[in-house]
Amino acid sequence: MTAAENRAALLAFIGTQILPHEADLRQWLTRLGVKADERDDIVQEVYCRLLRMERTDHIQDARAYLFRSARNIVLEQVRRNRVVSIMTVQNLDDLGMADHAPDPEKATSARAELTRVLGLIGALPDRCRQVFELRKVHGLSQAETARRLCISENIVEKETARGLSLILRTLADQPVLTVAVPHTSVGVRHVAD
Repeated sequence: MTAAENRAALLAFIGTQILPHEADLRQWLTRLGVKADERDDIVQEVYCRLLRMERTDHIQDARAYLFRSARNIVLEQVRRNRVVSIMTVQNLDDLGMADHAPDPEKATSARAELTRVLGLIGALPDRCRQVFELRKVHGLSQAETARRLCISENIVEKETARGLSLILRTLADQPVLTVAVPHTSVGVRHVAD
């Protein structure tokens, strides 16, 4: 896998597996008594560490990995600080007992988010969608994808990056419209060409 492919895979992993849990992480940090500016620093440090990773195939539970990373950063900060607030000391026990398994409400929300992301993939332009699905959903290599679609590897690389860019931009920029579906709500968006 080339460096560009690794980078695209890493960004796809962060966008689909980590980003949906950021709000939960921030709530958890708030319950621990972490101040707002420190929460931002912790979240930013988690993303920096993720972006420095060379691969993510060892991560089986992205949500648990995200929370564990944040927990480790909080513990590193506590060890570095000479003065520790009473609130921090009181909440240190909570760091070890954090329940990373989502409750039913969060599981429903995660399913809705997955449905939304799959909808975004489905809304990509045809060739871009085909390339993106083969590369990111089915896990084919760049060469295998090029062979299967009878296109060059260069086009595969560009379409993969284009698809990821369109999906991440849509996730970041457009508001989510909630549509009632039995037992869940699904965010619906359209990805522009």
